[in-house]
Amino acid sequence: MAAPRGRPRGFDLDQALDQAIDVFWRQGYEGTSLSDLTDAMGINRPSLYAAFGNKEQTFKLAVDRYAKIDMAYAQVALSASTAFEVASRYLHDNVEAVTTPGKPPGCLSIQGGLSSAPDTDPIVKYLADRRADGEQQFARRFERSKQEGDLAADEDAADLARYVSTVSTGIAVQAASGAARDDLHRVVDRALRVFPHPTNSSAPR
Repeated sequence: MAAPRGRPRGFDLDQALDQAIDVFWRQGYEGTSLSDLTDAMGINRPSLYAAFGNKEQTFKLAVDRYAKIDMAYAQVALSASTAFEVASRYLHDNVEAVTTPGKPPGCLSIQGGLSSAPDTDPIVKYLADRRADGEQQFARRFERSKQEGDLAADEDAADLARYVSTVSTGIAVQAASGAARDDLHRVVDRALRVFPHPTNSSAPR
C-alpha cells in the first residue's frame, strides 16, 4: 500500500487529550477557550480541528477518555458480589478519585458543566445524559440483586441508584471545594448506614 500523503501528525493523540482533560477539568467547558486547549496540548488550531474536531467534540472525547481511565473504578464496583459492596466500593473509590494528588479536585463530569451559558446547554445535557447512563447501570445492578435475593423484593433499585449517584455528586462538589479525603470517607461511611445491608455495617474499603 502507498504511504499516506501529507505530513505526519507529530504528536500523541492520547497525551494531547489528557492535557485537554486537565484544562476542561480545571476551568470547565465554558471557561476554556480554544487557545487554552492548543496551548496546553502543544498544537495549533488546524491540528486540533484535524485530530479532534471543534471544541465541543474535543470536550466529548475528553469526557470519554476520562470515563474510561479516571472512572474505571465504577465498572470494578459494579462487579462486586453484593449491592452493598457495589455502593461501598464505588463511593469510597470515588473519594479517592476526586482527591487524587496531582489532579484537579472534583470530577470532570461535574466541573465541566458548571457555570455554563445558555449556548452551551448541549454540553450540560450531554453531561447529564452521561450521568444518567451511569445511574441506570447501577439501577440494573441493584435490580439483579433483588432477583438474586441480595436485596429485599420491596427495595426500589432506581431509588438506590439515584441515592448513590447523589452522594457521589455531593462528594465531588465537596472535593472541588477543598474537603479532605479522610472527611469524605467518613461521609461515605455515614451515607452507607442507610443503604440496605443485613448487618448495616461498612464493607472494607
